[in-house]
Amino acid sequence: MEKTEGEVLKERLFNTKKSGWNGMSEEENRQVFQFANDYMYYLNQAKTEKEIVQFSKEILLKNDFKELKDVESLNPGDKVFWVNRNRSLYIAVIGQEKLENGLKMVGAQGDSPRIDLKQNPLYEENEVALLKTHYYGGIKKYQWATVPLALHGIVAKTNGERIWISIGEEETDPVFYITDLPPHLSRGGQDARKLSEGIEAEELNIVAGTMPYEDEKVSEKVKLNILRLLNEKYGIKEVDFTSSELEFVPAYKARSIGFDESLIGAYGQDDKICCYTSLRSILEVNNPTKTAICILTDREEIGFCGVTGMESRSFERFIIELLEKRGENTPGMIEKVYSNSQAISADVDAGFDPTFSSYYDTRNSCRLGHGVCICKYTGARGKSGASEAPAEFVAEIRRIFDENKVAYCSSELGKVDKGGGGTIAVTFANRGIDTIDIGVPVLSMHAPYELTSKFDVYDAYRAYRAFLQQ
Repeated sequence: MEKTEGEVLKERLFNTKKSGWNGMSEEENRQVFQFANDYMYYLNQAKTEKEIVQFSKEILLKNDFKELKDVESLNPGDKVFWVNRNRSLYIAVIGQEKLENGLKMVGAQGDSPRIDLKQNPLYEENEVALLKTHYYGGIKKYQWATVPLALHGIVAKTNGERIWISIGEEETDPVFYITDLPPHLSRGGQDARKLSEGIEAEELNIVAGTMPYEDEKVSEKVKLNILRLLNEKYGIKEVDFTSSELEFVPAYKARSIGFDESLIGAYGQDDKICCYTSLRSILEVNNPTKTAICILTDREEIGFCGVTGMESRSFERFIIELLEKRGENTPGMIEKVYSNSQAISADVDAGFDPTFSSYYDTRNSCRLGHGVCICKYTGARGKSGASEAPAEFVAEIRRIFDENKVAYCSSELGKVDKGGGGTIAVTFANRGIDTIDIGVPVLSMHAPYELTSKFDVYDAYRAYRAFLQQ
């Protein structure tokens, strides 16, 4: 039946979005699922920011990228990277134009909410060995009790030795656990607390063991037995916890979700999903017009701070080294580079959850399976702390995505005065770089197990690749 004039006009003028699964060919479907399998493998290999950097470095070396320190000069087409303290990673593909003409950058973060050990963690209480913790990032504390946890991290000794520890990822490994009260005992006490206080910060104690050391003359036998085991396997003493970075993360593996297997369930998809998709995209960038940069940074979840966060001057050092090895570094040059650059802050957004629909502005929310989320501004309430992308830059992003058939929608993180959040976009913008947030919608963000769409994961990779290759 022929369309009416109104139907034709509506089709031309309305901003109508549909699921990316609609009309997908068999070959496209195969590519999406294969990419998702690769992504889930990546997640299972790298659950912490240090592991993200190490595993990503291995991928770069296999794809002919070189460490920046091993290169004396840079020419168009060269592919290099620099590792900052094993916790952040900067990657570049040198473009045809001078760096002065600007860079194309995509920045994601490898850190995710987790449970860190305190510096003096181990103690014994009523013949149970426990570990004191300090949570990292924005979590709902009650979600972290009664789930299997794995221990990842390093212990640095005074002799310069660094000991890597990973316990709980193999099927034969033990896992760790935070207890909770049974409903029989919590009535009138814990049950009367607010949801956010159901488990308090100082109750996030890890059960470490219960077997005592066989010696009637010593006290704290269970603690002593734990230290004996750690000393025998890793050569560490209790004082070595002082110079450690040990993190507890969910021991769950990434898995397909749903009867149709269209979704991914995994820990740390915020923001490892953007780490992987941006990393995969820059692997395929060849001879770009402008130099393409991929950043896997750290400490985004606690405010971009520290020597490995995007507030650090370490990023400037990387750009200055690129300028020097291109023979372009002159006084004030880095500011010229920034003023001509564009960046995508690759970070996830809260996907629309139909179970909790009242918390979202349905007209300005991203939905699973509809592609990447374009977030023009972040911040909270009256755009407090926001980095807002200029309309002209948003239009250019739309053009790139339309030309490359990238599915996208615009979004905000929840209702005004009820939602909001921050990303590294503000750190780019503070350097004078046009910046926009573009990422993947996530359900149950910051929970021990988050949910995403396989289509959106693949679409993010295509989006970042199209931007970097321009």
